[in-house]
Amino acid sequence: MRIPLDWLAEYVDLRPGATGVDVAAALVRVGLEEEGLHGGEVTGPLVVGKVLTKEPEPQKNGKTINWCTVDVAGANGSGEPQGIVCGAHNFEVGDLVVVVLPGAELPGGFAISARKTYGHVSAGMICAADELGLPDDGSGGIIRLADRLPGADLTPGEDAIPLLGLDRETIEINVTPDRGYCFAIRGVAREYALSEGLPFVDPVAELTAAAPAGNTDGHEVRVQDDAPLRGVVGCDRFVARVVRGVDVSAPTPAWMATRLTEAGMRPISLPVDVTNYVMLGLGQPLHAYDLATIDGPIVVRRARAGEKLRTLDGSERSLFPEDLLITDGGGRGLGIAGVMGGFDSEVSDGTSDILIEGAHFDQITVARSARRHKLPSEASKRFERGVDPQLAPAAVELVVQLLVKFGGGIADTGVTDLDNTGPTTAVAFDPALAGTLVGMSYDDDQVARVLQDVGCDVDRTGAAWSVTPPSWRPDLRTGPDLVEEVARVVGYEKIPSVLPTPPGGRGLTHGQQVRRLIANVLAAQGFHEIWSAPFTSDERHEALGYPAEAARARTVRIANPLSEEQPLMRISVLSTMIDALKRNVSRGLKDVALFEQGLVVALEDAQQPAPSSPVGVLPDPELLARIRSAVPPQPRHLGLLVTGEAARTGWWGSGRPADWSDVVGAVRAVAEALAVPVQVTAAGTTPYHPGRCAEFTLADGTLVGHAGELHPKVVQQLGVPARTVAAEIDLDVLIAASDQPVVSAPISTLPAATSDVALVVDQGVVAASVESALRTGAGPLLESIQLFDSYQGDQAGEGKKSLAYRMIFRAPDRTLKTEEVNAARDAAVASAGSATGATQRT
Repeated sequence: MRIPLDWLAEYVDLRPGATGVDVAAALVRVGLEEEGLHGGEVTGPLVVGKVLTKEPEPQKNGKTINWCTVDVAGANGSGEPQGIVCGAHNFEVGDLVVVVLPGAELPGGFAISARKTYGHVSAGMICAADELGLPDDGSGGIIRLADRLPGADLTPGEDAIPLLGLDRETIEINVTPDRGYCFAIRGVAREYALSEGLPFVDPVAELTAAAPAGNTDGHEVRVQDDAPLRGVVGCDRFVARVVRGVDVSAPTPAWMATRLTEAGMRPISLPVDVTNYVMLGLGQPLHAYDLATIDGPIVVRRARAGEKLRTLDGSERSLFPEDLLITDGGGRGLGIAGVMGGFDSEVSDGTSDILIEGAHFDQITVARSARRHKLPSEASKRFERGVDPQLAPAAVELVVQLLVKFGGGIADTGVTDLDNTGPTTAVAFDPALAGTLVGMSYDDDQVARVLQDVGCDVDRTGAAWSVTPPSWRPDLRTGPDLVEEVARVVGYEKIPSVLPTPPGGRGLTHGQQVRRLIANVLAAQGFHEIWSAPFTSDERHEALGYPAEAARARTVRIANPLSEEQPLMRISVLSTMIDALKRNVSRGLKDVALFEQGLVVALEDAQQPAPSSPVGVLPDPELLARIRSAVPPQPRHLGLLVTGEAARTGWWGSGRPADWSDVVGAVRAVAEALAVPVQVTAAGTTPYHPGRCAEFTLADGTLVGHAGELHPKVVQQLGVPARTVAAEIDLDVLIAASDQPVVSAPISTLPAATSDVALVVDQGVVAASVESALRTGAGPLLESIQLFDSYQGDQAGEGKKSLAYRMIFRAPDRTLKTEEVNAARDAAVASAGSATGATQRT
């Protein structure tokens, strides 16, 4: 909302010498947001000039220019006439015009200098209105000051900037949804008066007193809203008056056109400009109809199925049953209520009799219509934030006065005022609530004074006050709303900044500590943490190799997705991490290691959709339980993606490409950091290579997750580098398993004994099975075991492989003897032989 300072000064007395900066600061103090200051965009010499000569000179291109000399007195420093080339023709010798001289700058950063053109040196410009950022005065060309400022005593060389109001300032503010009354000069003036402690005289009071009361002679209006939203009728007040014999071609007064332009609106015609001017001044949207186009009474109703309407912008719009329409007795649409008028009832050049509408429409009805039709308008912006239901008679009265004064019209004695508004609901208010919520002390008299200043009627009888908000403040409905008014008017800057004392004994939860520890462990191993949006698609599931029907059965579809290409919630972290990997690779990063800790959403087989509950009504406990049970599980998963080299190539030699062992090792490192023992076995599951996939489980068999190399078909479908490896584990399982006290073994100072064994097994036997059997057979003396070599070749035998393990033995209370170590080793080998068929290699 743009607020011209001179217009604001008509509604409230500004502080002497107040500038735009001062007024903006005052408005900010009461909670309005400043967007910018405008004005003063013309700098340098802009003066009154008298045309001395005007010589038309036809050009080869068919255009005729005028070579002029203009008297600017001493404004050019010499007193000699100024030579200027001008392409306009709507002025004559002897006219007083506006001249901009070299060294000046016009709006838009257009610098003026003397330059040679059409064979002459043009030292400046004779200005048109649009070149100065002013509304067109109707001439369509050069400003003739005798027309624009009739009767003014002007002399050549006089400064034209104050004459044209180009030194005026305009403040731009951002109106928040709860302060709709500030979409008007009237509302902003009230806020300025509050901030500066100045008296405010509401101009609406005088207009309301002047407005005639409704009678039976006015144009008939009917409200037939048979499908109200939320039980609220779409129109509860409709004021209509007729002005006959209006000269619609009469020019809009220059001062009014200037104010409209400064406020950000384009002057169009007198009837339209008058309604816009009153709307900007008072805050009541209005509409002017050509009375000759209205057949019978005006009827306010909901749209019918299949109904269409051509709006003022020329577009034909298919209407919705919830749209509230203004129609005539013949059923023809005259406009979408509170949004935009209809094309067929628009005031035109042939219009003589005008019907003025000032109505009050339901906020939600207007907001929904404006959004459905993608048709935001100045009217809808005000209605959806709340317009004063008692304002319409005063606003229509002002429109009638202006049309009579400037358009030569005659107002009908008939006045329509269909008023179904009710009284404003009083709020029970405890004055002590202000200090409780804000945290500073307010005395009762101060609270009452502030509430009265914002327009409330305060009844202080009893412990709980009865506060009736003004009709223009529909946002004041509860005690906290009133407290906010007290806080902002007294001053937000006076509220002390006191840091709360945190209670003891609180900190990170176990789950938060685990997630931070995991992030540190993986970052230390060279992984980079990412976040990916949790939205995916059926196509991504298919690319990962998931069975289509099974994946769809577990997937939650979003009712209103951000992108139609990703309408599903992910069931796997890897499905969304893939995009981050591809993006990094496409930008030249060949060696990438990523991890993400994120939620997945997966429906269970017996899960039912959530039941609905009416808006604004607290569900009963049984319904709440059903809603909660319908929420799908959302476990937190850890995903890993690695491609490129795990050990970099350099001057020291060739590197090593990442393989499945890197992600298996990363998962094991996470488990070890949490002191959670996991078992690793071979597996084959989507989306991994069946021969290069590991499964992680707890000791009780609970599945933790999988890791391995992505299947070649998956790699091809996703478009990621070949041999990309990945892992995905259920963090919630690890968090639960790690939430147990860890008893650390005492550190032994006794020497360890090392014994290596090489076992030959069938190639289909996995190393983890052999290791498990060795651990079982070795007994309590075994401290650790590690696979350090795997060999397949002639020496191992056809269909065989050799696995070499290093076993470390230690006793807590003595130095082991060779015989004890050998016995434990032999028992381990025997156990492996029984379990896997392993034989010791000699």
